[in-house]
Amino acid sequence: MGIRENIIRLREEHDLTQEQLAKIAGVSRGAVSQWEGGFSEPRMGSIQKMADHFGLSKSNIIEDNGMISGIPGARPIRASRHATVPLRRVGKVHAGSLEDEELLDGEVEVPASVAAAHPRAVAMLVEGDCMDELVPEGCHVLVDPTMTEPHDRSVVVIETEDYEATMREWRVVGQTLVLVARSHGTHEDMVFTDDRPVRVLGTVVWFQSAGQME
Repeated sequence: MGIRENIIRLREEHDLTQEQLAKIAGVSRGAVSQWEGGFSEPRMGSIQKMADHFGLSKSNIIEDNGMISGIPGARPIRASRHATVPLRRVGKVHAGSLEDEELLDGEVEVPASVAAAHPRAVAMLVEGDCMDELVPEGCHVLVDPTMTEPHDRSVVVIETEDYEATMREWRVVGQTLVLVARSHGTHEDMVFTDDRPVRVLGTVVWFQSAGQME
């Protein structure tokens, strides 16, 4: 995911038209179209304007996979004092509670400000590739079990009828709930029109990529 893909992802996340993003970046709509088509790249001034507007760093827009840290509702890692949270596994959920999930050896360091804002949050190890466009396998995620009414496009951990815990992107279109698998693989989306036989166990509020765990 390079500059072109990062810009597309940024605009999709904030539900903006090319013209709206162009105003933020201080360019024409045609310029944004050229960026997204891969025919040109934005100048540093425009990149800085977009970064400032959305509270991102320039690297989020410039670097490969830069917008992974742009997960809606999630907080990117920032330099700060850290707190530790016990690590659990995203998998079978016992008694329907994230806190009862299998406890793994070790702890995860998270920014103290995030831990303070989400005192009941649970750190979990991501297994599988059903969300690897946003959260690659092997990442650590922090899930707040008190946030069970997610916003559109939030990343959530849900429990299915089979008591299986899995991550999906939450989308609501009219009366239809779509739990989107943001995957490079072949995972199917989960679509519900009336009854919703799933339970939200929590919303992802922070994550750490595998490369940042070393």
